[in-house]
Amino acid sequence: MKKHRKTIQYIVLAFVLLIGGYAVGNSLFASSPVLKAGDKPPAFKLADTAGNVHDSSEYRGKPVIINFWGTFCPPCRDEMPALQNVYDKWKDKGVQLIGINLSEDKLTAESFARQVGAEFPILLDRNRQTEKKFGLKQYPTTFFVRADGTIEEILIGGPLTEEQIEGHIEKIMNAK
Repeated sequence: MKKHRKTIQYIVLAFVLLIGGYAVGNSLFASSPVLKAGDKPPAFKLADTAGNVHDSSEYRGKPVIINFWGTFCPPCRDEMPALQNVYDKWKDKGVQLIGINLSEDKLTAESFARQVGAEFPILLDRNRQTEKKFGLKQYPTTFFVRADGTIEEILIGGPLTEEQIEGHIEKIMNAK
């Protein structure tokens, strides 16, 4: 029995390494959708901090800014006032702004939004399924979507300034 113990241990070790390597490789190199200009953003249904469900179809036919953010992300926090200021200027012209919080609880997202004066819808992606559908790799990530439902631009990283955001809004408003 002692003779075979080492052999069995090596077989078990090889099996564990094989399974572990597969699991690590699968999570590190899993292919998530890579969206680009001209694509349509994936559909989603998410609740806001008041519990109202927002369906992406509500925004059909309107220019939309979709900003993925979290309070754990310094650039996300820094660009939130600029997003609100620009939204205040453009909302009466039909621009929609959605902030999708990345898996934080309602109280954290709501408290931060109140603190910075964010009045646009803050949606909660509690299980990060929407984040995965959009193929996010870095935060913040902001999608500028034309009224025809196609992505004009995707900006990764930040913080974005008011001037930068306005320049991208002008592009989605003037897109044919």
